[in-house]
Amino acid sequence: MELILKQDVEKLGFKDDVVTVKHGYGRNFLIPQGIAQLATPSARKVLAENLKQRAYKEQKNIDEAKKQSAKLNGLELKLTAKAGAGDKMFGSISDADLSDALAKEGIELDKKFITIAGGIIKRLGQYEATLRFHREVVSTLNFDVVAEAS
Repeated sequence: MELILKQDVEKLGFKDDVVTVKHGYGRNFLIPQGIAQLATPSARKVLAENLKQRAYKEQKNIDEAKKQSAKLNGLELKLTAKAGAGDKMFGSISDADLSDALAKEGIELDKKFITIAGGIIKRLGQYEATLRFHREVVSTLNFDVVAEAS
């Protein structure tokens, strides 16, 4: 079953993508929830016209996302946390903590667009995160988690 997505769906596609899903998933979940619509020939024509009109606006968004991504160049981010013996932290650092640290540096990015390699951090050290500013602009950020000075 081919559907046109009305909004982003994780692990399926982005808004206005034409995706193929199983009939039950489309008919029983995506369409009733208002997340997708059937990809009929007339719906495809409307989608093509909307995409043409949106292309200029989209380029502007991509340029803005690239500017945000360029701010990461040369950025050395250090997150502090209380730690005990063996570099084990009391608590953890998640994508929300990384989002807050980036906001202090002038880079506004929602936590749902940040993916830390390995998930939640529970030890001191150097880590890598993937930041998605736009569907076409994805950057990686290396950051350090250091012990809080007592």
